[in-house]
Amino acid sequence: MSEKELNIFLEFSAGAELLFGNIKRREVKLEGGEKWTIRKLLKWMHANILTERPELFIQDESVRPGILVLVNDTDWELLGELEYEIQPNDNILFISTLHGG
Repeated sequence: MSEKELNIFLEFSAGAELLFGNIKRREVKLEGGEKWTIRKLLKWMHANILTERPELFIQDESVRPGILVLVNDTDWELLGELEYEIQPNDNILFISTLHGG
């Protein structure tokens, strides 16, 4: 891995994986020497790996209400949400609390 790559892990649970090609966990190498925030990551995810119904995952520049986000098992609300600066080997988990019926 070069110094200009940021290696992280993305996980999707409780139905969120259905929006990402039914893949529950993936290792991602983010390019560029500048800092990556969750805001920037969400834009990247939308452009590169979101395969189904983006309106069920993204709302404006954030995740939709009903999607929980954990960074290394900590609620992202405690870390600054969209402005959290992603660190090497972070594990970012997206959990859907939305259920059809």
